[in-house]
Amino acid sequence: MTSKWRELADRLAKQIRNGEYQPGQPLPHIRTLVEAGEGSKSTVHMAYKALEAEGLVTSSRGHGTVVRHRTPLKRLGIARYDKAKWRDGDEVAFIADRVASGRPYHRGEQTQTVSRVEGSHLVTSALGLPDGAEVYARARLVKEGDQPTHTLTSYYRPEHVEGTRIVDPSPGPAGRGGGFRVLFDAGYEIDRMRERIFARMPTAEEADLLSLPAGEPVVELHRTTCTADGTVVEFAVGVHAASRFSWEYDFQVPDSARDGERA
Repeated sequence: MTSKWRELADRLAKQIRNGEYQPGQPLPHIRTLVEAGEGSKSTVHMAYKALEAEGLVTSSRGHGTVVRHRTPLKRLGIARYDKAKWRDGDEVAFIADRVASGRPYHRGEQTQTVSRVEGSHLVTSALGLPDGAEVYARARLVKEGDQPTHTLTSYYRPEHVEGTRIVDPSPGPAGRGGGFRVLFDAGYEIDRMRERIFARMPTAEEADLLSLPAGEPVVELHRTTCTADGTVVEFAVGVHAASRFSWEYDFQVPDSARDGERA
């Protein structure tokens, strides 16, 4: 037998998905539903908590329970790193995502701290350094308006970035074209990347930093960036709110057997 709070949650979820409650619209106050005979205060509260855990609503003091905006940003694949965007223009990666999504942006929506730290084993092994070696960590928090979307921390070998704009903690990208343009000007033109992504539940600190509703996972990204000769010039770790992005990839389908015949 389905519990009363579950029946209420399922009915409200159907109304949300059907558009009877629009993104940004508050659900009725708990007292209103109690007075309408939908159940006790605890029943309605449990139903609202279930909707929050399913990512359909957010709850906060002063705003009540509000239907979430369900149109995520496009998180482009290889297209966000097109050299024409950052080498010849000023469309750094997070801005490329906003442009592709038809959404406004401000360069100051990216803030960062920069520090020289002892690299973890993950970082030093990616950069080809011995355990315990020092690296520069450029930690960014990116927002869309007031809402955080993701964090991204890039790690660099000190000899690649010492004295460059990459180690400037001012808000916004590291000057025109961002960090990739800085590396390009220093003689390190990026040539290829490897990205690995996986989902997990956030830490308490991440949930607070990204303003995540209860139960929302994050998508963690590991990005390794190399020059044509294989020199790793950046290793980055990103943590993305899962519901705020749709990951989009467009690529040529390989045919290694046919390519081998041509060779």
